[in-house]
Amino acid sequence: MNLIAVGLDFVEVARVRVMLEKSGDQFKSRVFTEGEVAYCDSCASPAMHYAARFAAKEAVAKALGTGLAEGVFWREIEVRRDAKGAPTIMLHGGAAVKARELGIYDWRVSLTHTADMAGASVAAVG
Repeated sequence: MNLIAVGLDFVEVARVRVMLEKSGDQFKSRVFTEGEVAYCDSCASPAMHYAARFAAKEAVAKALGTGLAEGVFWREIEVRRDAKGAPTIMLHGGAAVKARELGIYDWRVSLTHTADMAGASVAAVG
């Protein structure tokens, strides 16, 4: 197992909260998968959980070296939870293709959030 790349991102929860209030369903459907929306909307403070996932998507895009460009889109980077509730990363479409090109076959992810800030760090493993 080799470390291929890392990514880190932080997001202000208030910024995400404003996006949810202004264009809730449009923002959700453009950035998040149905599973992510279902999970975040089930939480007591959805904006914190959306912000952490937003940060994770940005961190993965940084680790891929593309940002959200070159055929990598928001919904192709999905944050899931394993059986114990730990976050995991699942890639689809162009993001999965880019990861394969780089020799990435797994991800390690850590999410954190407070009422004000959310962050994520990822490690791409090959």
